[in-house]
Amino acid sequence: MNAADDLFTRKDPIFANKELLEISHLPGEGRIVGRDDEIADLANAVNPAIFGQSPSNVLIYGKTGTGKSLCAKYVSKRLVSTAGEEGVNATFAYVDCAQDTTETQAVQTIADGVNDPDATGINVPDKGLSTSTYYKRLWRILDQRYDVVLVILDEIDKLDDDAILMQLSRAGEAGKITDCKLGVVGISNKIQYKDRMDERVKSSLCEREFVFPPYDANQLREIMQARADAFHDDVLDPSTIPRAAALAAREHGDARKAIDILRYAGEIAQGNDEPTVREEFVTQARQRAETDRFRELIRGSTPHSRYVLQALALLSLSNGRKDGFRTSRVYEIYENICRQEGSDSLSLRRVRDLLKEHAFLDIIEQSKHSGGSAEGSYTKHQLLEDPSVVKDVLTGDSAA
Repeated sequence: MNAADDLFTRKDPIFANKELLEISHLPGEGRIVGRDDEIADLANAVNPAIFGQSPSNVLIYGKTGTGKSLCAKYVSKRLVSTAGEEGVNATFAYVDCAQDTTETQAVQTIADGVNDPDATGINVPDKGLSTSTYYKRLWRILDQRYDVVLVILDEIDKLDDDAILMQLSRAGEAGKITDCKLGVVGISNKIQYKDRMDERVKSSLCEREFVFPPYDANQLREIMQARADAFHDDVLDPSTIPRAAALAAREHGDARKAIDILRYAGEIAQGNDEPTVREEFVTQARQRAETDRFRELIRGSTPHSRYVLQALALLSLSNGRKDGFRTSRVYEIYENICRQEGSDSLSLRRVRDLLKEHAFLDIIEQSKHSGGSAEGSYTKHQLLEDPSVVKDVLTGDSAA
């Protein structure tokens, strides 16, 4: 027998349908748990579209993993189907603004997503056109093909500016489109994002606003139980899902992370040739999920942005104080790290800006304090992430 015959496992002893545990998987209606009210509210906002009328523009807030994108995509798919039954030609376009951060990238993605070149005779290349040309082609496609279009802008706070929001939210009013009605669903993890918007955009985009709360332990347990058939029968220990749900609810209420933990626990059992996914694997899986999530969170950040986080992690690990650290103290450790890395340090003012950026991303928390007439006011910074995870990711990535 060739040795290569034993290289691959022909049958997965743990997972029956692992796709159910992938973040990109859009579950069916019966698998969406704990968001009935939010789905109903969102459907009500866009309901005019099924009659060929303008849907309300919507802004959805909520922490990561609270079902915002899931519900927006689900409602949009149902909208397209129901509108079709009413004789209305509708569709939706989805833009991941963390990937398409510029106005040009975003409008190209929308135009390409709703286009059928065989039907329209319009070409939408990946690149090579000016922003205004992409818009002109988008408007022509919309008026030629559709009665109503819904555009989902996920992680809208990652856009470089508000330009595309202005164009989309006022396309009909400005006469850019005449035969098609256009609605926008913006999704953000940052409730304070609205404060950064241009006032004109805010008035047109924020017709309806919804906040998605974190999931509680019971909802997380139902979410994971609804995906339990990702595993073979009798593979999951009865205590595994309750343990994963309790951990996730206590720390963040993040369904994505809870599902990640469950998937990783299965992979740990698989890697150890264990026949069942036991509760003890959940704790190991949690650490892996935290590491992967934080690595994704800082993906694309600059070296100095990482040095600042590393300084705060080192302070947290060595000191253990719960109320955070003053900017001056963080800057001292940051300068030490820069020397070790052979890099010139940035100014104190620029480091303050980097700390503010991390606070906006909910990696750290900032608090203002008063030292009285002697010291004046000052800011303290506290990691919201596990400092050991932050240190391991940052030092591991730099070593790699």
